Amino acid sequence: MNPRLARIALFPVKSLDAHEPERSRITTAGPLEGDRRYAIVDGEGEYVNGKRTAAVHRLRAAYDGPERVALSEHGSDASREFALEEDREGLEGWLSGYFGYPVEVVRDEIGMPDRTTLSGPTVISTATIEEVASWFDLAPENVRRRFRANLEIGGVPAFWEDRLFSDRGRVVEFSVGDVRLSGVSPCQRCIVPARDPDTGEELADFRERFIARRRETLPEWTESDRFDHPFRLMVNTRVSESGWIEVGDPVEIRGERTKGDR
Repeated sequence: MNPRLARIALFPVKSLDAHEPERSRITTAGPLEGDRRYAIVDGEGEYVNGKRTAAVHRLRAAYDGPERVALSEHGSDASREFALEEDREGLEGWLSGYFGYPVEVVRDEIGMPDRTTLSGPTVISTATIEEVASWFDLAPENVRRRFRANLEIGGVPAFWEDRLFSDRGRVVEFSVGDVRLSGVSPCQRCIVPARDPDTGEELADFRERFIARRRETLPEWTESDRFDHPFRLMVNTRVSESGWIEVGDPVEIRGERTKGDR
């Protein structure tokens, strides 16, 4: 095996499409710099995301760097470009018209991950994406956009990333280039991966079919008391040592340790 970083994906606006740089910085706080820095919220301050409305899936976002975005509706050639900070009022007006109710765009410099206690980048392997795609006769890119991992590892077999977590009370130390991370737990999935990333249409029996195939293909190294049900895919991490990463960087497992032992 020759584990290496194959892809970086950060999501400048939470729940929208990815920006895929060749190089990025993992911050001391945990996330990739600029990942989920902005989020769309409703009048109650609740996130407007794919868990709440399928309309999010039909919203296309193309980035010119992490601070400029062109928005359009899926299937439309018309788009509108915004500077995320300077054009915030215009952006909020466009999005309010799209969703049909008032929304705001909020910013947090550190980022707004779903799990603040596990704020490091999420990890999956290219082979895992290809394997899951084969279960549903989908293109790998479609599956990649359903599961929305930050870091994709090439040169390894399917579900290799399951080696990056252990039993409760322990973590797996690994490195991406010069950056040190701790793999903590397999990620529990929600309704979002069942929906087409372009249309929001739900794939029938997605959860049931996923669980059946995950059980059938489960590697021996996945065994862990953290893996308490098979509707889990990719790995949550914490940052041990921050720094820059680049596509092509080697990835190395450095061993297990007890949480809090250093």
